[in-house]
Amino acid sequence: MPRKPTRRRRSLIARPLTFAPFSRSLAHLHSTFMPKHQMLGSKVPGSPSHNEVVKKTSKEKIEQSESSEEEEFGGEVQADFAFFDPKPDDFHGVKILLQSYLDNTEWDLSGFVDLILEQTTVGTVVKIEDDEDNGLFSVVSALNLGRYKDHKCIADLKEYLLKLCLEKSIKGDLRVLLGEQAHNVGLLVSRRVVNLPPQLLPPLYDSLFDEISWATEDEPTEELRNSFCFNSYVLVSKMYKHKNADKKNRLSSDSEEAIIYVNPEDEIFHKLSLWSFNFPFHAEQVTARELKNYRPMGLVMAVEADKISTFREQLRSLIDEP
Repeated sequence: MPRKPTRRRRSLIARPLTFAPFSRSLAHLHSTFMPKHQMLGSKVPGSPSHNEVVKKTSKEKIEQSESSEEEEFGGEVQADFAFFDPKPDDFHGVKILLQSYLDNTEWDLSGFVDLILEQTTVGTVVKIEDDEDNGLFSVVSALNLGRYKDHKCIADLKEYLLKLCLEKSIKGDLRVLLGEQAHNVGLLVSRRVVNLPPQLLPPLYDSLFDEISWATEDEPTEELRNSFCFNSYVLVSKMYKHKNADKKNRLSSDSEEAIIYVNPEDEIFHKLSLWSFNFPFHAEQVTARELKNYRPMGLVMAVEADKISTFREQLRSLIDEP
């Protein structure tokens, strides 16, 4: 398996992101709040194959073509995104991205961020190259729930999830994953700004899962190598659910989806999940007209590790589709 970076230059069109029909309105809503240099397009003709692994150092990046800062919306814009190993200086940026990770509950978020930043062999943060503000656009990682079970933040997270899971059959499975099987369970953490270019998603997830695979071979101790031998992943995400989604004649028009996923890849994870549950999400109130019939919901999913190769293939297909 190659472990060298692949560099490519790509030109992005500035317009609201539309990853797929189910997320169209959400992407449009959030695009109006982003700085112009972040308003990047959703499809790039002739973009390279995502089968090529992007491995990161401080100099490695996925390059986007340059253009003037003075260009009007609708033209090409400059954005040289770079993949970096997490480091202590990223604390505030990662904490902002994870601010509502467990809704508005009080928990040890700072300790959680510290775990992500201390695990440099598996995990990625995305920034714009040479950005003076050192702004953070995305973070992905996978934390072993057994390895970190004695940390307050993981104890808080487990308590939170068990409290919110009201389905008895799923709660039993959840309790097993968080307890006796925790040493083989990875908490897959993924947060980003809404307008991150979708072309970054396949190499971003490829990088994460390749790093997990490499860690099972390259970590200095057997204990550390085993800590990345995941059998399952738990994901905590967010979606918007139509207020009539559970009713027989549920939707008021054919154009309204039952679920709008905040992250397009969550639809793939959801379909591949062993089980899932959702719960009311209070940290964000829906004010946009396009979402007046939707409620923000937390989404928890369990995905078996042997489904990840399928996920990676389907994610590439989703991003590459016309």
